[in-house]
Amino acid sequence: LSSRTSAAEKEMGGAEKREKRYRAHQGFGDHHGGVTGAHTYFYADEAKCDQHMETFLRCIDASSGSSEDGFSAIKLTALARPQFLVQFSEVLVKWRRFFHQMAAEQGQAGRAVLDTKLEMKKLQEALANLGIVSKAESQQWFTGENLGMSSTVDLLDWNSLFDSRTKLSRPLLIPNRKTGQLEPLLSHFSEEEELQMKRVLQRMDVLAKRAMEKGVRLMVDAEQSYFQPAISRLTVETQRRFNRSQPIIYNTYQCYLKEAYNNVTGDVELSRREGWHFGTKLVRGAYMEQERERAAQMGYADPINPTYEKTNEMYHRCLDYVLEEIKHSRKASVMVASHNEDTVKFTLHRMMELGIHPSDKKVCFGQLLGMCDQITFPLGQAGFPVYKYVPYGPVNEVLPYLSRRAQENRGFMQRANRERDLLWKEVKRRLLTGNLFS
Repeated sequence: LSSRTSAAEKEMGGAEKREKRYRAHQGFGDHHGGVTGAHTYFYADEAKCDQHMETFLRCIDASSGSSEDGFSAIKLTALARPQFLVQFSEVLVKWRRFFHQMAAEQGQAGRAVLDTKLEMKKLQEALANLGIVSKAESQQWFTGENLGMSSTVDLLDWNSLFDSRTKLSRPLLIPNRKTGQLEPLLSHFSEEEELQMKRVLQRMDVLAKRAMEKGVRLMVDAEQSYFQPAISRLTVETQRRFNRSQPIIYNTYQCYLKEAYNNVTGDVELSRREGWHFGTKLVRGAYMEQERERAAQMGYADPINPTYEKTNEMYHRCLDYVLEEIKHSRKASVMVASHNEDTVKFTLHRMMELGIHPSDKKVCFGQLLGMCDQITFPLGQAGFPVYKYVPYGPVNEVLPYLSRRAQENRGFMQRANRERDLLWKEVKRRLLTGNLFS
């Protein structure tokens, strides 16, 4: 729990000013509780993060030695202090929310993310009226950022301002709509916490370089929603550097999140503008029970789609958008990480409609080792790139993870029965044709 609170907050007592979603909470100090479908890491110290990095490097080497075009998965909570990820996530969410607040004041509430465009002049007036910056200062904001060419600012333009503005000598203030007061966007980081931020970026850089050298693609797993904005942002920054000629780094999008489609479309559009390859793994999500319980106990909006059907709709909507991008630009790739037969059939149908051939290797499939072989093997035999996700580690850690995966897949026993029926059907067919061992 202590690793979720910054040194500055401990000294200055600022933890209670954090948004509810990003506060440390005694009941959720163990971010393993209620998690069915994922392994979790716990921060000990920076030396432990370095050990995790060495383990990931060995995993990349193993993947390179076992197959062509292999994948290796990493988790950023294994490489960083949780406090940094939580605090950075809160900042990113506040910055984005501020954009949407100003969009609402310009009469653009409810529009799709990429269709929301702030009029430059009105934006500059609003910033001046709120006392954030003078009109002259705001004009400087929008120069040298390729923003001066347009009379409007969209969310991607707004996000591009973030890095340069947060490096100003005086803190960037944004209004708290509830209190009417201006508050610093960035909470104070101690010198040690600044070093921690640099270290996680250095670790990601080391892993990405090894992956590129070994011809392995690196998947950054998604985690809890209070970590995820920072994880996704750091992953995109790594994609910008390493995905110039091919997709080496894959970001993961959890389709049980209400914001999934906005996140996918925003990052695809960013890759278009900057000319790098968009790589993604699409999953439904592994933290639903914990996310819902935490939101209810701490009093913030549930980030999860209300029903399984809505999550399925979101998954297919995000997947369809990426498949369309593959057809039109050829600079996108997707792993359909799913045990759901309907999702696999949907993907095959859309690939056929869009003229995406398996040999293009733009679309691949993934299932967990030991699960849903009746999906994996026919896909492989039909020429589709298909992967088995292999968990590894001490038995006392891996077995609980696998048992949780079985619990998570509520239709698991039905699928096991179906797999058994298919095997018996094949045995009978071979017996009747006299080809039992061929």
